[in-house]
Amino acid sequence: MTPETFLTHVKADAARIAELAPRDLDATVPTCPGWTVRDVVEHTGAVYSHKVACMRKGARPEEGDWQHRPGEGEDLVSWFRARLDELVTELEQRGPDAPAFTWYDDVQTVGFWYRRMAQETVIHRVDVESAFDAITHVDDDLAVDGIDEVLDWFLVYQAEDVGPDGPGRGTVAVRTGDHIWRVTLNPDDVELAREPGSSVAVVSGEPSELLLWLWGRRPDSAVGFEGDQATINALRERLRVVTQ
Repeated sequence: MTPETFLTHVKADAARIAELAPRDLDATVPTCPGWTVRDVVEHTGAVYSHKVACMRKGARPEEGDWQHRPGEGEDLVSWFRARLDELVTELEQRGPDAPAFTWYDDVQTVGFWYRRMAQETVIHRVDVESAFDAITHVDDDLAVDGIDEVLDWFLVYQAEDVGPDGPGRGTVAVRTGDHIWRVTLNPDDVELAREPGSSVAVVSGEPSELLLWLWGRRPDSAVGFEGDQATINALRERLRVVTQ
């Protein structure tokens, strides 16, 4: 996917959040137990502000470098739209090849944030939609990219967050259409391969459903399972830790 396509998704999915949220900011969010629509909108706006700080500062932001919430008496949705506009302007003016601080050591450019913000926004768009029983499909190309991102940048890269002896041992194939990822759960890390091969279990589904399942936004019934269920459960538990 191109940076321009990522940005198009950011704008469209954020607009959907801003459209739905005023219906009821206090509505509960089924996909995020304990959260309301207000929490999701505030969180997403704060994420946008934080990423702007990452790009402007060129280093890990400190606590006072970004906006966490609206000011006293400030309308939440208007504040959210302003944070979105700020993010989009920063991305467009800098371009994907410009240097920027990111938490992923191998990619220290603005391009990282084009992709990450597209994936962040679509997941939280689904969260807000779930509050109104109005979940819509994630674009196939964005969903496939998101599957790759969550397996690589979260499950593999942040494996140490799971602890020194993570649950599960063995390889699980994650499959949608012609795309396949094989994730091997080891005690201290996770390996990722993007080609067919042996596995003890398979998780498969349509791109949108599979992406949302990996992010804990869809039930097990939304995808298909084959093989060793214990290893699939271990995969899901590791994902829960690195994506919370």
